[in-house]
Amino acid sequence: MPAFYEFFAGGGLARAGLGEGWDCLFANDIDGKKGASYAANWGGEHLEIEDVGRLTTANIPGRADMAWGSFPCQDLSLAGDYAGLIGGRSGTFWLFWRLMEALAESGRPPTIVVLENVCGALTSHGGKDFASIGAALAGGGYRFGALVIDAVRFVPQSRPRLFLVAMREERSLPPSLALPGASALWHPPNLVSACEKLSERSKEAWVWWSLPAPPARKSRFTDVIEDEPQGVSWHTAAETQRLISLMSPVNRGKVEQAIRMGKRVAGGIYKRTRKDEAGKRVQRAEVRFDDVSGCLRTPVGGSSRQIIMIVEGTKIRSRLLAPREAARLMGLPETYKLPANYNDAYRLAGDGVVVPVVRFLAAHLLEPLLAGTGSAHKEAA
Repeated sequence: MPAFYEFFAGGGLARAGLGEGWDCLFANDIDGKKGASYAANWGGEHLEIEDVGRLTTANIPGRADMAWGSFPCQDLSLAGDYAGLIGGRSGTFWLFWRLMEALAESGRPPTIVVLENVCGALTSHGGKDFASIGAALAGGGYRFGALVIDAVRFVPQSRPRLFLVAMREERSLPPSLALPGASALWHPPNLVSACEKLSERSKEAWVWWSLPAPPARKSRFTDVIEDEPQGVSWHTAAETQRLISLMSPVNRGKVEQAIRMGKRVAGGIYKRTRKDEAGKRVQRAEVRFDDVSGCLRTPVGGSSRQIIMIVEGTKIRSRLLAPREAARLMGLPETYKLPANYNDAYRLAGDGVVVPVVRFLAAHLLEPLLAGTGSAHKEAA
């Protein structure tokens, strides 16, 4: 059974995706509330609630086959004003990497390192942040590559995320797991462009990871919505009408089209600040009725919580997305224990990684890499 460390663990969604075939040796997060959820679902035996910068190799038991790090994304997005890897939150990558280097110096480097973040990591500071991460991985003795996986392939939520997968360079690489070049399925133009800006050393360490096409998604946004949700209440008719009044003509047209469909339709709404025809900044409600949820966001730093709208003929209802519905959009099982507080539950989901995405990545790349690893046979100089 492969063993792993889970850094920036949150509520353990990466652990949920890896499944029972993996053994967690150590988990870490700085947030006590998320840590409480982690312990409630997985136990607290291997959990350390602490700033990753305060950890040393003495805190880390054993030797893991993999270290998973979903480091904070805020500074790589608008929420953090694009501060990048010099920001106080996304900059924690360097504290994590310092610990990986220390493990290597003590003879315990993880065979695989997985980093997960928003796609803004590809373009932050003109690609320099991505290049810095690549230089760290290559300089630390890893071959690495990246994939962009949109969770919409697995759950009814639009959520593209960047996954960097690195493997120790002294280990053999199964040929079936590497491609000669980029694949349109997993390597979009922004990733290809970021790769071109890597240093020569990083390019030599680069691998175009191969993944199969996933099966067609069967679940729909409508399927996760409850008529009698826990933790939220339906809006009054007046509140729903006010929400519609915040919509632009284009978005009101989407509501009218949903009415004409004559069947139950679920839409997701986010409130955003936009400029009107006169250039004045106004609040708008933007809706989508493609049976896919918008990307879940953390309800802090000015980001709005997602509102749902159910249209059944001329009957229109609206309310906040319920915590359990958010958990379903992340692929969590019904048995997963959520925090009692709404914001805590929504934040746990919004900060997490989608469970079926992790399972797919583990089944088709991480586990085959570990199963096929061994000493690389290098040609004599």
